[in-house]
Amino acid sequence: MKSKDRDAIKAMFKKWTVMADRMMDGDTVGKPSNNPLMPPVDTGESIGLGASKLTITFGISKSLMKKIGLSSKIPDAFKDLPHFPNDQLIDDYSDGDIMIQACSNDSQVSFHAVHNLVRPFRDIVKVRWAQSGFISAKGKETPRNLMAFKDGTINPRKSNQLKDYVFIDDGWAKHGTYCVVRRIQIHIETWDRTALEEQEATFGRKRHSGAPLTGGKEFDEIDLKAKDSHGEYIIDKDAHTRLAKEANTSILRRAFNYVDGTDDRTGNFETGLLFIAFQKATQQFIDIQNNLGSNDKLNEYITHRGSASFLVLPGVSKGGYLGETLFD
Repeated sequence: MKSKDRDAIKAMFKKWTVMADRMMDGDTVGKPSNNPLMPPVDTGESIGLGASKLTITFGISKSLMKKIGLSSKIPDAFKDLPHFPNDQLIDDYSDGDIMIQACSNDSQVSFHAVHNLVRPFRDIVKVRWAQSGFISAKGKETPRNLMAFKDGTINPRKSNQLKDYVFIDDGWAKHGTYCVVRRIQIHIETWDRTALEEQEATFGRKRHSGAPLTGGKEFDEIDLKAKDSHGEYIIDKDAHTRLAKEANTSILRRAFNYVDGTDDRTGNFETGLLFIAFQKATQQFIDIQNNLGSNDKLNEYITHRGSASFLVLPGVSKGGYLGETLFD
């Protein structure tokens, strides 16, 4: 943030509410100007593309709340993320005061949304970091990461699960959620040289179907006690799915693949996962990541490079604005 002026930031969120609503309807960010000697109100790169199912999600960090004098409103459940085992974080992909997540069926529509939200307020905000990502899946199928495994199989889906694990119950942030963002580099060339059997043992699941190695279909329960004829656990003690399950909590994963060219030194692809998790308390993610950090077999093939956490603002009622319960 360039500004610590609470009133100016409140006014920005009010304008963002209207702008986001227009863009999600497939409209321009504002009414066109009749003066051709002035820059256009809307940058125009989404002309003719429609809404493309655009959604825009806004989050704020603890650092923003402190900067604008609202430390007293920081919920107890909004805990700082510790330094996890094997973290190799880069400042250029970490932290930030405000999160804007724009998702659509057209990456140009998504960029247009963020571009037009930031553009009028460059005296207040500047972009700290940005990452484009993509998901490819048919219908309601679980999408795959660039390691070819399904990502998000065990997400909470039922309304009672979302209530128990995702949405905040009370206080000014009721119906909001906490968002953890991790930029994870995938060492894809190393993974490419790994035998399929070892790949599946790393995740604890079949690559093609997503089913647990203990049998069944993708969404069947994992049997962590199952052993083979030699008395060895079918799902290894350091398998990703076992360690995540043993944390005994749940988060809503929304992960996006990214490809950022190549490494000039090695010629390797710069590939990875923009891992986004939603939960009703950041401790849920902390518990899972602490379990994965030291022991996860997957760590041989990935490196965590970026990290941030935000409180996703509750939805807006008719006539209201983003952050209304925070500012008023």
